Amino acid sequence: MSTWWTPGLVGYLVRHPGGALSLVRAGWRLRRSNWWRQAPFLPIPDPRYWNFRMVTAYGSTGARPAPREMVEAAKWSLRQRVGR
Repeated sequence: MSTWWTPGLVGYLVRHPGGALSLVRAGWRLRRSNWWRQAPFLPIPDPRYWNFRMVTAYGSTGARPAPREMVEAAKWSLRQRVGR
């Protein structure tokens, strides 16, 4: 996958374990449709969608958000009533 992983995320979640559940729940909302039918058989976002989100948020597909930003964005997305 392209840039869905952020260095330091595990360390951040060790220090702030409450963010892990928010990331998992928000990540589940971003999973691609029929994820179990295509390799890798993981519920991860479609690379095209993820690249679109990085460009709209940071201006580049190679952007790597800070762990704190990822957790805050996950919590924000869970407060929204739209989506799956």
